[in-house]
Formats: sequence, structure tokens, C-alpha cells
Amino acid sequence: MEKHYRADNSNIAVVQDPLAELLDMVSFNQYIGWYDGLPEKADRISWEINYNKPVFVSEFGGDALAGYHGHIDTRFTEVFQENLFLKDLAMISKIDGLVGTSPWILADFRSPRRALVGIQDEFNRKGVVSNQGKKKKAFFVLRKFYQDKQEQQHN
Repeated sequence: MEKHYRADNSNIAVVQDPLAELLDMVSFNQYIGWYDGLPEKADRISWEINYNKPVFVSEFGGDALAGYHGHIDTRFTEVFQENLFLKDLAMISKIDGLVGTSPWILADFRSPRRALVGIQDEFNRKGVVSNQGKKKKAFFVLRKFYQDKQEQQHN
């Protein structure tokens, strides 16, 4: 699926795909707050998805080095990633027809093109768990999100 912003309102993200009518569900990746602006951008974005189908957000998130702490606006810190997850999950939850989502990715993994020395060191750091198995702050945000969803289903 392709995502763009409406020409008349840059706060409305539009999901379109010429093959959508042939598919069982709508699924797309979104990185608002990481590759697309800062986390606060998610506070003002709404979604236009004109298909009467279930919606699954297949990727979202941003990098954090486990144990790296600092200001909420400092990229690659756990608190930045935590805030990004809070903002993105609140935004994603407002999508009509949402049936699920998955962060990119559970655990940090080797990625030779990630060369930021002292931070990436050839790892994609978007995991909510480090490559050493340490749960980052975003892990607990995600766990609470899924626990709350589970409780809502049982009530």
C-alpha cells in the first residue's frame, strides 16, 4: 500500500493501492515520528483509508540503544523510542477498521548498513528488546498496549 498526505490537509494521511480491491485486508508500514517528522507529529495525524476492509499496520517504530538515556527529544535514546511508541500507538488506535499492528521489530539485529558508531554499530536498533535480551522502555509501552486491548476484548 502507498501512503501520502492529502494536498488540502497535510494532517490527513491517505492509504491507497490500485490492488486494494483484490486484497482481503489493508496493510501498510508507517514511520511517523522517525523517518517522517518527530513523534509529536502523530498527535495531529488522522487516516483516510477508503476501503471497507480490516486494517493492519505492519511496521512502525524507531531506533533506541538499550541503556542509552537522555532527553525525550534525543534520537536513539530509550526515552525517545518510548515517547514515539506512546504517540504512534495512540494515533494508530484511532484508525477505523484497525485489527492489529506490529512494531518493527521485536529484537535488535545485525545490519551492516547501520554504521552510527557507538549507537548502531552495525545493528538495526528498532527492537523493543536489545540484541543482548534487555527489554527497552518501549517494550513496556507495547506490552501495556496489548494488555489493554486484551482486557477490552474480555469486557
